[in-house]
Amino acid sequence: MTFVVTEACIQCKYTDCVAVCPVDCFHEGPNFLVINPDGCVDCGICVPECPANAIYADVDLPADQAHFLQLNADLSRHPAWPVINAQKDPLPDHGTWLEVKAKLDQLDRHGA
Repeated sequence: MTFVVTEACIQCKYTDCVAVCPVDCFHEGPNFLVINPDGCVDCGICVPECPANAIYADVDLPADQAHFLQLNADLSRHPAWPVINAQKDPLPDHGTWLEVKAKLDQLDRHGA
């Protein structure tokens, strides 16, 4: 099992989850975070820390978010998406995006 960052993170990029991760499995893109499934130890402590409720266990992924399992794996392995292991401020307009649905088209895959 692994945990997966889903669409709710796009354009928000809260990093509360990163601050509690014991194994540094989060990777950072321009406007999204992903979890490296090979590094995740399945502890789940990141889930309640996410203000956007964007993190799920892979077995609990909503059907409309299932493609994020592969997306997390792919982007976490890309050299342009480095490990992030310290909390940062969310994106400046995170409040505007927090409740927006269907925002995959906003994902900036820069470098990927």
